[in-house]
Amino acid sequence: MAGPALSADAAQPSKRGIEHQRMADLGDGRFLNPVLSGDHPDPSVLKDGKDYYLTLSSFDAYPGLPIWHSRDLVNWQPLGHAIRTDVGAIWAPDLVKVKGRYYIYFAARTAEKRGNYVVWADAIDGPWSEPVSLGLPRHIDPGHAVGEDGKRYLFLSGGDYVQLADDGLSVVGTPKHVYDGWHYPESWDVESYSQEGPKISRHDGWFYMTTAVGGTAGPPTGHMVISARSRSIHGPWQNSPYNPIVRTASRDEPWWSRGHATLVEGTDGRDWMVYHGYENGYYTLGRQMLLDPIAWTADGWFKATGGDLGQPLAKPAGETLPHGMALSDKFNGDRLGPQWAFFKPGPDEYRRLSFKDGDLTLQGKGHSPRDSAPLTVIAGDRAYEFEVEMEIAPGATGGALLFYSDRLYAGVGSNGEQFVLHRYGLDRPASLPPSRKGGKLWLRVTNNRNILTVHTSQDGQHWQKYPVQMDVSGYHHNVAGGFLALKPAIYAAGNGAVTFHHFRYRALD
Repeated sequence: MAGPALSADAAQPSKRGIEHQRMADLGDGRFLNPVLSGDHPDPSVLKDGKDYYLTLSSFDAYPGLPIWHSRDLVNWQPLGHAIRTDVGAIWAPDLVKVKGRYYIYFAARTAEKRGNYVVWADAIDGPWSEPVSLGLPRHIDPGHAVGEDGKRYLFLSGGDYVQLADDGLSVVGTPKHVYDGWHYPESWDVESYSQEGPKISRHDGWFYMTTAVGGTAGPPTGHMVISARSRSIHGPWQNSPYNPIVRTASRDEPWWSRGHATLVEGTDGRDWMVYHGYENGYYTLGRQMLLDPIAWTADGWFKATGGDLGQPLAKPAGETLPHGMALSDKFNGDRLGPQWAFFKPGPDEYRRLSFKDGDLTLQGKGHSPRDSAPLTVIAGDRAYEFEVEMEIAPGATGGALLFYSDRLYAGVGSNGEQFVLHRYGLDRPASLPPSRKGGKLWLRVTNNRNILTVHTSQDGQHWQKYPVQMDVSGYHHNVAGGFLALKPAIYAAGNGAVTFHHFRYRALD
């Protein structure tokens, strides 16, 4: 569903950074949400002295569980990833530190199974352990806590919790129900009740459980943040009189479906929430990371004070680090850059890659973007373009596209002699005959506020507009499911290989 045209594009402009990408820090002591634009859902932030570390849901993208670093909650730098072994779509992680060791608890699911896992490391930049299964196939969204008894616990979807072993790598006993949630008025437009994402924090002798209800997508007014507290980790839990703490009340607001929050202490006495939301009119960008100040009340509860987050807010204290990550890649290293991730990779996916003299060669797989595990990057701008040069070997098909999932994508591919149009997750023609010659081709993909245009070139200097343009505003979760985002992507299919030269990204005004 599309919101009012002025809601996003007519708002105060963001500052621009690397590759003209938008950034939150306005340079005058204020910031403008989002603090991490593009698909950065279910944020979990850990305060570790003067440092903040962040991880997020990565779903079917691998390597997964990206780690980011900040000292002011606004400017973020990537550190790497915590997982490479594919255990399925990764949901709602929780990053914690216990006795000097870092842990990430998360849910994961495949078509065949679902469960919860943990990875751990003695340093935030790794190396991280292989994923350890915790079981719990009936729950998602684990949130770690240490009780007043010094024992470790996982809080889970639906108001349940379970004790962890002292090393945090297995469960003790079976889940118990401890919290019934807070129920909103029946007249509200929501996706579903979906009590999930519990995060436990402590303040002035109380345990606080910050939870999401209302469904993470669906109507813009559905998702919300609620709070409850207890003197004991075992309950009883009392609901906040200020619930919902955060909710999009109208589709006219700049941010939709705001929820799934983590509380985090500031370094200057102010406290904050990080959570995600969809940008009005831009479901395609996925759920973006938002930062909202909170204030504690005289009766020991907290309220959100940032309003609808459509206006600049005073920055938290802390050192300002360079923000963001370049998406362009000259392929001049010996490994995949940190901006790239495979979609649903197989166990041997990285063997498809080779690097030499500024070239990335990707062995073909499958027949189309649907089954070739495309390489994707996360774009956070409402308008951008990217281009890449390809040398397509005989028998291969290579292309550039906007990729949501194996069900939904759009762009153009070629066998070096003929083109194939990708639209609505379909391929026209359904298959290209293998070329005996292959060929060289430049592709430029422009996404201008959900209008997709492709240009092609034989020399990288003279460009021709592809005769089909597409409206991709409907390429999102409420159409295709999956909780994903529409991402720039490149792919190689067929029996040959495709060599990619210098992927270039630039945000547009």
